Amino acid sequence: MALIKVEDLTLGYDSHPIVEGLNFSVNSGDYLCIVGENGSGKTTLMKTLLGLQSPLSGEIQFDSSLKKNAIGYLPQQTLVQRDFPASVAEIVLSGCQGKCKMRPFYSKEEKELAEANMKKMSVYELKNRCYRELSGGQQQRVLLARALCATGDILLLDEPVAGLDPKVTSEMYKLIEDLNEEGITIIMISHDLSAATKYASHILHISRGIYFGTKEEYLQSELGSLFLKELKGGEEQI
Repeated sequence: MALIKVEDLTLGYDSHPIVEGLNFSVNSGDYLCIVGENGSGKTTLMKTLLGLQSPLSGEIQFDSSLKKNAIGYLPQQTLVQRDFPASVAEIVLSGCQGKCKMRPFYSKEEKELAEANMKKMSVYELKNRCYRELSGGQQQRVLLARALCATGDILLLDEPVAGLDPKVTSEMYKLIEDLNEEGITIIMISHDLSAATKYASHILHISRGIYFGTKEEYLQSELGSLFLKELKGGEEQI
C-alpha cells in the first residue's frame, strides 16, 4: 500500500528550482534512503513531505490513513538545540503535541506512550536528566523516542547518525532497522552510502540525475555505480 506518492515534483526557493521531475512512492514497511550530493535538495524534499515548504510544482499524495501532523520527524540538530534546557521526559512527551489538538495538557495515555517509547529507546533511566547533559548518541535516542510519540506508522530521519562515533552509529542503525522490522516505514537522508545499501529496501538518488528503485536495482544502475566509484575515489585521496 502506497503511503506517499510523489508525481513530477519540482522543489526550490523563490521560483528557482533545485531539483525537478521527482517521481517515487513509499509503501507501508519500506525503508527508503535518500542519497546524493550536498545541496541537491534532500532536506528540502523532507521539509516538503512534512508540509513545512510548498513545492514549486507537482503533487504529493498521502494515503488517507496517514496524517501529515502524525509523521515522526528527527531533524538534524543545531548547536542551540543540543543545548536545550529541558528534561528527557519533557522532550519525549512533546512528541505527543499533535495528538493534543486544543487540549492544554497531556492525557494519561499520552504519558504512558512517552514512557513506553523511552523504554523502547533505552533512555527511561535518563528521564529526569537534562537533555543538554547527554551524549550525542543518548540525545538521538531521546529524539527517536519523541518521534515515535508522534506516529506508529512512518519516521522521517535527516542524517540521524551525523557526528556520532562508529560504535554509536552502528547502534543507531540497528535501532532504526529494528523499528522498520516492527513495521514502521522509514524515510532517511544519509551521506553514508554503504549503510544505505546495507539497510534500505529502496534508494532515491538526487543529484545530477535522479534514480528511484530497489537498492539492488540501484547498485546495478549507471548512476549508482558512478556515485559509488566517486565516493571510493574520494576516500582513497583522504
